[in-house]
Amino acid sequence: MQLDASISAVVTGGASGLGLATAKALKAQGVKVAVFDMNAEKGERAAREEGLLFCEVDVTSDESVDAGFAKARAAHGQERILVNCAGIGPAMRKTITRDRATGALVRHPMDAFMKVLNVNLAGTFRCISASAAGMMGLPLIGDERGVIVNTGSIAGVEGQLGMAAYGASKAGVIGMALPIARDLAGENIRVNTILPGIFHTPMFEAAAGDQLQSLSAGVLSPKRLGDPKEYASLALELCRNGYFNAEAVRLDGGIRLAPR
Repeated sequence: MQLDASISAVVTGGASGLGLATAKALKAQGVKVAVFDMNAEKGERAAREEGLLFCEVDVTSDESVDAGFAKARAAHGQERILVNCAGIGPAMRKTITRDRATGALVRHPMDAFMKVLNVNLAGTFRCISASAAGMMGLPLIGDERGVIVNTGSIAGVEGQLGMAAYGASKAGVIGMALPIARDLAGENIRVNTILPGIFHTPMFEAAAGDQLQSLSAGVLSPKRLGDPKEYASLALELCRNGYFNAEAVRLDGGIRLAPR
C-alpha cells in the first residue's frame, strides 16, 4: 500500500513507545494518523507536538473503542491501516509462590492475570474487529483494502519466569494472526504481527542502568536495546509491501530469552 495523504491510519497505544514512533513515522509519509491511548496527558501532547489526532480510548471497552473509531473517521475518513500497540506488561509473581514469613502457598491472582489478557489479547482483537468492519466497505486500491499490524512479543514464544500472563497474552496475539488473515483474505485485508524483543519503551526505561546493561548483553548484535524507530520502520514496511501477509516477524537483535 502506498503511504501518502490519501491514506488514514489508527495506532493504538500511540501516545508513547512503539506506538508513538509508528504514528510519527506514518505522519512523516503524509498519512493522516489518529492515536488511541488511555493516557490523556501524553496523548494530547503527541497531538499538539506531532500533529496527530488523539482519541482517549480504553481497548477493553466496546463502547470506548467504537467511540474512538467514530472520532477518527469523522476527522480523517475510514482508516486503511491499523497498528495495534496498546498493551501492558506489569511485573508479575510466579504462578504459585511461597510466603516468606509463613511458608503458605500463594496463588497468582486471577484478576491480575485476566487484566493482562483483556488488554493485550482481547483489546487487540476488539480493535481488529472494529477496524476491519470499516475497511470492508472501502474500494480496492490495487488489490487491497487495508492492512493490520499487531504487536506480539518474543515473550509469547519464550516467556521468562513470572511472565505467564504476559506470555499467554502475546502468544495469543501471535496465534490469532493466521486465522484472522484467512478470515479477512476474501476482503483483501492483510494481517501481520511483529514480535519485538527488548526495546527502549516506558516498560523498560524505569530499569536501573545495570539492569539495562544486562538486558543489552543478551542481544546477539547489536549489543543494545531496540529503538522504537526500528519497530516503526518494520511496521511501515509491512504496510507498504502488499505480499506480506499472515506473518509473525521477530525484531529482536537475535536475543533468545533465558528462563529468568
